[in-house]
Amino acid sequence: MNLATAFPPFGLRIEAGPLVLRPITDDVLPALVNLALGGIHDPRRMPFYVPWTDAPPDRLPLNFTQYHWGVRASWAPEHWDLQFAVEYEGRVVGCQGLATKDYLVTRTGETGSWLGLQHHGAGIGTKMRQAICALCFDHLDADEVTSAAFADNPASNAVSRKVGYQPNGTMRKTRREGEWKGSQQWMLTRETFNRGPEITVSGAPEFRRFIGLDPVDAPCA
Repeated sequence: MNLATAFPPFGLRIEAGPLVLRPITDDVLPALVNLALGGIHDPRRMPFYVPWTDAPPDRLPLNFTQYHWGVRASWAPEHWDLQFAVEYEGRVVGCQGLATKDYLVTRTGETGSWLGLQHHGAGIGTKMRQAICALCFDHLDADEVTSAAFADNPASNAVSRKVGYQPNGTMRKTRREGEWKGSQQWMLTRETFNRGPEITVSGAPEFRRFIGLDPVDAPCA
């Protein structure tokens, strides 16, 4: 028995050249906390629906680790949030996630991500989005993938366009207290997907069984 056997999301790994999406196990949490403390975005603008980066530096580490522990604890086949630490050329640079509800029925999930400020502008955001979308379409039988970003987040919206997402309406969303902004909704299908480098995936068969896509093998007589 190991952690990946007990919790198959810990066995998923996606590689695309120098890019690696690896599970957020406890050993990588300190590196992600340090990255977040170093800055993710211009503090004058909030790109996240939940303004978690506004937490003071003495609270952010605890908030961050508790959030990821909570993601694991609340996992269920009916609603789950798959979170990866992103490594590029051997360095931890950010996070990439995919959240969904009733996946076996809807076959859709929403991507979300962040990068440390020092890694912005190098094309990594596009590569990691392409990698998670390739996982969805090629290994998880997805019909579509969605995303969203505030209108004043041009970098995220540019990534969506590059990857092939199509505009799917706008919504008013709150972020900081008493503040709303228009949020651009995006939808990606196999037909519009602009693929990146070929991916190699480990742990997909076990994950598929875990979320109910494939039947669990019957025990031997």
